[in-house]
Amino acid sequence: MVEMRNTPRLAEALQSNPSLTDEVHALLPLDSLGSLCYGGPRVSRRWRPLAKSKAGLLQGTLDMLILKALSLGALHGYGIGQRIGQISGDALKIEEGSLYPGLYRLEQRGWVQSEWDISDNNQRAKFYKLTRAGRKQLILEERNWERLAGATMKALRAS
Repeated sequence: MVEMRNTPRLAEALQSNPSLTDEVHALLPLDSLGSLCYGGPRVSRRWRPLAKSKAGLLQGTLDMLILKALSLGALHGYGIGQRIGQISGDALKIEEGSLYPGLYRLEQRGWVQSEWDISDNNQRAKFYKLTRAGRKQLILEERNWERLAGATMKALRAS
């Protein structure tokens, strides 16, 4: 996360003065929904803009995406990332630093099972598959996501 000093005051100034340019808005960090956010206390002398594409997914979304990717069959880690990209129309790219901890977490919960095997390019790789409990969890996650998305759209359409 980008951390900046005085971000709340800068955000207030930008909201009260719409004549400021879009370039200034691009320098402010955004939360996962694209709103201005406070990055916390400054720990670095440098700060960088946070691109909208780098904004994090809602908590739990990664787990659901991994479960969905594995519902189509067993895959190794790289293949899971590729499948998520494929089923999202290349709109989502999951970084390895998020994917593998997510896989570990799902394995600890008993929703995913892994075993070592040989990949298509003759390399040893860890393949993951959905367990019965994982299939049940995917159904719950999909229902919860649909409810959340519906409620969010309802709120956005409110006048």
